[in-house]
Amino acid sequence: MAKFSSYCGFILFLLNSIVLPSSAQNKHTFTSGLLLRAGTSYGREALYTDPLAYALYTNTLRTPVEGEVFGKDKDGNDIKWTKITVDGESRFRGRGASNGYVYYEYVASEAQSAVLNITGNATVFINGEPHMGDPYAAGWMNIPLKLKKGKNEFFVRGLGRQTVLTFPSTPIFLDINDPTVPVIPGVRGIISLKAAIVVVNSSAVTLNKLKMRSSLGGKEMTTTLPAVPAYSTRKVYFDFDPEKAASEGQNDCLLSLLQENKVIDQKTLKIESAKPGDKYAKTFVSGIDGSLQYFAVAPQTGGEQKNAALFFSVHGAGVEAIGQARAYESKDWGSLVAPTNRRPRGFNWEDWGRLDALEVLNIAKKQLQPDPQRIYLTGHSMGGHGTWFLGATYPDKWAAIAPCAGYPTLKGYGSADGLIPESSSSELGQLLLRTSNQSDVPKLAYNYKKLGVYVLHGDADETVSVKYARQMKSQLAAFHPDMSYYEYPGGSHWYGNHSVDWLPIFDFFKWHKIPVSKSVETIDFTTASPGISASNYWVSIHQQIIPLKYSNIKLSRNLDSGTISGNLENVALLKLSLSDFPQGKTINIRLDSLNTLNYTTVSTTDSLFLERQGNTWQFTKVPDMKVKGPHRYGTFKEGFNKNMVYVYGTGGTKEEQAWSIAKARFDAESWYYRGNGALDIVSDKDYSKAKYAGRNVILIGNATTNSAWKTLLADCPVQVNKNTVAIGSKKITGDDLGAYFVWPIAGTPSNTVSVISGSGLKGMNAANANQYFAGGSGFPDIMVFRLKMITDGIDQVEYAGFYDNNWSLK
Repeated sequence: MAKFSSYCGFILFLLNSIVLPSSAQNKHTFTSGLLLRAGTSYGREALYTDPLAYALYTNTLRTPVEGEVFGKDKDGNDIKWTKITVDGESRFRGRGASNGYVYYEYVASEAQSAVLNITGNATVFINGEPHMGDPYAAGWMNIPLKLKKGKNEFFVRGLGRQTVLTFPSTPIFLDINDPTVPVIPGVRGIISLKAAIVVVNSSAVTLNKLKMRSSLGGKEMTTTLPAVPAYSTRKVYFDFDPEKAASEGQNDCLLSLLQENKVIDQKTLKIESAKPGDKYAKTFVSGIDGSLQYFAVAPQTGGEQKNAALFFSVHGAGVEAIGQARAYESKDWGSLVAPTNRRPRGFNWEDWGRLDALEVLNIAKKQLQPDPQRIYLTGHSMGGHGTWFLGATYPDKWAAIAPCAGYPTLKGYGSADGLIPESSSSELGQLLLRTSNQSDVPKLAYNYKKLGVYVLHGDADETVSVKYARQMKSQLAAFHPDMSYYEYPGGSHWYGNHSVDWLPIFDFFKWHKIPVSKSVETIDFTTASPGISASNYWVSIHQQIIPLKYSNIKLSRNLDSGTISGNLENVALLKLSLSDFPQGKTINIRLDSLNTLNYTTVSTTDSLFLERQGNTWQFTKVPDMKVKGPHRYGTFKEGFNKNMVYVYGTGGTKEEQAWSIAKARFDAESWYYRGNGALDIVSDKDYSKAKYAGRNVILIGNATTNSAWKTLLADCPVQVNKNTVAIGSKKITGDDLGAYFVWPIAGTPSNTVSVISGSGLKGMNAANANQYFAGGSGFPDIMVFRLKMITDGIDQVEYAGFYDNNWSLK
């Protein structure tokens, strides 16, 4: 990447920076400053460009002065600071502002706690420490901080609409502006429900003994809360008793935050009740991170019934799941369930949005007990992409799919976080882009063969062009025998509830069923990673030859003659389920026109593992859980699930210690904002495998600064120490090396540790940007890069690659 790209960055410097002491006010709004076009680019990939951050990390960033030159753009022109002020609506505006920076200065008369709220920015550096922004202008992203006496600096990426410092009267308080709440269903007899709100801790100590007391209609419940770190927020869930709730409408739930049984704050939360048969929201504790999430239900007419259909509807960007459910009229032959993608924008139904969809699907199956052959998938806009993506990734879970106003891939339509790049001129760049292969739906299109596909799109859609529907229609028409397509005449992006609740879609669904396994005689299945999608009916890809390159299986079988044959691409280890064959049946297996293997079934639950060895396929034993497989396959991003815990280092220099906890806070804020989630953050001294058994780990620091390194990474071939990164026998030196990598946690069946590391403070800062939380962004197992990557791009990536299937380095 060029040092200064065509993207525009902005920095605002407060001209009237000397303010009254905090005792004389409770908030300060920034109103004027300086503007700089600096060339900043963040997107859906590991690489990013940020010359201002580079100057900050190398201690070369000076306080701006009007007219001063910061640098040059790609055409060699000077980039200068210019004055800017708020408009009549008290907002900063400017061309190209969304990709830029903002600088504010606040002079405090004394060291004091405060809370920063910026609406519409991407991130912010506060006295050099990174914090999450509010890119979707939600308004509720509050950042507790400790102001130092004298000058405090705020570098804001993205021109925030409004920036306010507040000075709360109490350092610990409740924020109910971003709740996760159920809609109390019409069916009574429920003992307790769960909701969640935010606790703000602007004090210097971690809060470990907080409790929440809820009171609704006089019925009280008390819940012990998890730890809330110093200068941070945490969304916490609590129990409440709905017995005395109104039969319909809003209920006041009084919440009391208790510290050592004393009330330190109170808020009243509104919780809605629904009539029997109305749409409702149901909360659940997610296995991804232990936070509270919800899904919405449009129940079947007359009440939910077993063995009815299940319609799974994924929402568009900015749409709440309960709003998605309410866009549909209830159906008399099934219930509709809408998951959340973790947030209305979240992860584009990829990454943790995908995991949320799978989690809710499993809950819905248990709760509603639908006909296992009548499960259907649909969605609108971003949810149209989710439909294309989830349909191609898990084709055996749906009888039919119906993308509405959808785009197939983030390579062609990138939305807020930009596009996944199409290609790279370097081999290393191509490897990095390969890690996003799972997002490229057109490459997975043959997976739709067993599905009915109905495509709906308005022909006048200016938000998601109808060209995307026509693209998929053209591709599927070449091979798909069961596709219906309709362009709604004059239809914009949203032309009423029939943009999703379209009768022909549900009529199309009615005559489709998921085939039973015995009737599936041919399989044509492609996956980018067994760690994301491994199975299709009676076959599973357990290991690849080349990691994250597309793997394809084309197999045919005959239950009567007892044959399985076909061709495979990029498959190292294959599992065949033989449960559809009768006991005592001799089966002849021939793959890739090579040798023939014979096997006689012992029971009706037999399965086989086959391994490619040169020019032959051979039976092999059930693989050990220690090797790569669908349960634990990598990449670096795999560590950010399975109820992860962040472990920061307390060793090294004071600056390295401060970086470690600041990085944990930054990621926790980002995870909360993007994923409606919450993280446990503990020090290396407090971590042990036994205490956090069954949980993934995100380790921050290196072998020198984080004492948990010895516990989790002693056997890892990647070692990061002061001024050195060793990858097997390869050694890279310098204090400016950043690193991301993953490693299995020894003694566990499926847990991993993902490491955010650096060989010195410069390298640690190079690892600050958490692009791994951008939906669809790809990361390999291991990536090592220099700080200058953020100005010079791919040329400063020293290493990127994968472990082999035994978690070894070649």
